[in-house]
Amino acid sequence: MFLHIGSDVVVPLREVVGIIDLTEEPSQVNREFLRTAEEEGFVVQLSETPVSIVICTKTIYLSPISAKTLYKRAIDRDLGIRD
Repeated sequence: MFLHIGSDVVVPLREVVGIIDLTEEPSQVNREFLRTAEEEGFVVQLSETPVSIVICTKTIYLSPISAKTLYKRAIDRDLGIRD
């Protein structure tokens, strides 16, 4: 199954490691993680104003879609639920 994370980008669900909400002030650990990932070239920014971080096995995406929505999409895809 695949997860649409914004800007016509779709990733395999099996590669998603975590989703972090950016609507609140990120913790020091998350800021440091993101800074290091950017320095190493692993970050792909999908929006001018990202609201979530999607951590995959090889890439980290800054997504314009909320963490809550991405989580719901992932659960629906994983369980095979369709509207």
